[in-house]
Amino acid sequence: MIRQVAAVLLLMSIFVSQSVRAGGNVTEGRFESDLLGKSYPYMVYLPEGYETSHNNRYPVIYLLHGSFGGHKDWQRKGRLKRTVDRMIRSGRIAPVIIVMPGSKSWWIDGHNEDAGSAFMEELLPHIEETFRVVEDRGWRAVAGLSAGGYGAINFAMAHPEKFVAAAAFSPAIYDPLPPSNSTAWRHPSFLKDGMFDGELWARRNYTAYLDHYLSQQHTVPLYLTAGDRDPLNASEHTLVLENRLKPHQPGLVERQVLPGGHTWGVWRSSLPRGLLFIDRYLREPLPTPVQDVLEREP
Repeated sequence: MIRQVAAVLLLMSIFVSQSVRAGGNVTEGRFESDLLGKSYPYMVYLPEGYETSHNNRYPVIYLLHGSFGGHKDWQRKGRLKRTVDRMIRSGRIAPVIIVMPGSKSWWIDGHNEDAGSAFMEELLPHIEETFRVVEDRGWRAVAGLSAGGYGAINFAMAHPEKFVAAAAFSPAIYDPLPPSNSTAWRHPSFLKDGMFDGELWARRNYTAYLDHYLSQQHTVPLYLTAGDRDPLNASEHTLVLENRLKPHQPGLVERQVLPGGHTWGVWRSSLPRGLLFIDRYLREPLPTPVQDVLEREP
């Protein structure tokens, strides 16, 4: 009898363990980039059921890492799978594909590589050809931390016709120049003949796209966070951006200041908040042929 009880308990523990491990799947992908002249790496989160829902197509969020970071950061340091699995299971967000690309630049066409062009012209088409995502603005968003937040805001403002929402955590959107303790001053993206290129910074920061963004028809709802002890004063820069955008899109800019510095503690706390915000605007997965739905759109 004792052995039977032990066997039952063992089976139950195995079942519970498997249930805990179940959820979305995070895998690594690569493709050869003509613009970069090398392999372009990325991690991708595929929601639970992706492999069996053969007709479903999903919304996609592009989630960018920070300065001197890599494509595995959000999974290894940001606990992405755990967070997204929990939010999807609880019904707080709809199933979504999350792409975490890697870049040696600040997501710009800089002095070391054309990362901005590679992202827009190569990564997005590759993801849309490789995975079942809806190839439409309503199902596409972008987010990132620090230099990745800088990139996310730049992409949203330079290409508002491509993204339905954006989120930026401690974004490095310093205006007019980065503070002296920012890694931008020593990053290859901005170094010309060994010196920081302030003119390039001005041409690549969101301020260079602001007039264009404010003059066109699309608005991109934006969520911003920063730590209250951020040594780069990111909270002040997010406030400046919020004030610049509010008259253009009242109610579509949300900003929070969280306890902490310029650290993963803040970014892990920001992630579920950003996902909830983006989920308000992302369209849900499509269980029917995509073209049928898009043709019915007003």
